[in-house]
Amino acid sequence: MNVLRIAAFSDGEFGGNPAGVVIADEIPTVEQMQKVAAHVGFSETAFAAQVGSCWRVRYFSPASEVPFCGHATIALGAALALRHGDGVFALILNQGEITVEGRRSDKVIAAALQSPPTRSTPVAPPLVSQALRLFGYTHEDLDLAIAPVIAHAGADHLVLMLNSRGALAAMKYDFDAGRALMIREGWVTVLLGYAQTSRRFHTRNAFAYGGVYEDPATGAATAALAGYLREIEWPHEGSIEIVQGEDMGARSLLRAEIMPTLGSSIRVSGTARVLSF
Repeated sequence: MNVLRIAAFSDGEFGGNPAGVVIADEIPTVEQMQKVAAHVGFSETAFAAQVGSCWRVRYFSPASEVPFCGHATIALGAALALRHGDGVFALILNQGEITVEGRRSDKVIAAALQSPPTRSTPVAPPLVSQALRLFGYTHEDLDLAIAPVIAHAGADHLVLMLNSRGALAAMKYDFDAGRALMIREGWVTVLLGYAQTSRRFHTRNAFAYGGVYEDPATGAATAALAGYLREIEWPHEGSIEIVQGEDMGARSLLRAEIMPTLGSSIRVSGTARVLSF
């Protein structure tokens, strides 16, 4: 089974979040996909097979299937552009349909996805306290202008915004305890963030749910955050920029375009660089 390795949301020719991409004649079995994802060892591997004019896609982390993965979708868009030329590709996920666009340009490929619909739900105060303790924070570390929430754009993410860049840089947690909490609550990631300005954010994403301590770029969580900012009427002026992975030494850049209609898709874009075929 041929696996392409592509870093999504790169900072030009550097950084980004590596994903595996498998383009096959038909989707492999669950057992095969889980085995390949564990062998590849990246936070996610996307598996795609053409069905008519669309592409059926499933995402696997080293530990489990994930309902939606933004950076692996960007990597898939780059792979499809390399194979079939520039274009917009329709994708069929486990729950819903989206598109990804890929445009080739020298060593990097521009790619953009349209996320699933967004929504957010309140998070119980005891759960917020438990999550803060997990990461060694207190309520005094929170930026309450963007209150804790469960944000969704194809998957659920706990969003905890912090009031200093230093607090974000100090992120650490017990992996086993974090994985147990995230699996129990269905949080695919915990997004910790800091608003540098109203339109520029720094984020870190704990991904113990999928068997990975931290993701250097998370398109699904970025879309979920953007959808939440729209709901609270944050002054985003139509788009935000995300810097992620900097504290891991894998600086990644993501852009989210926010249409005014509540719940509508978020366009998340960036560049991708091929690591190996």
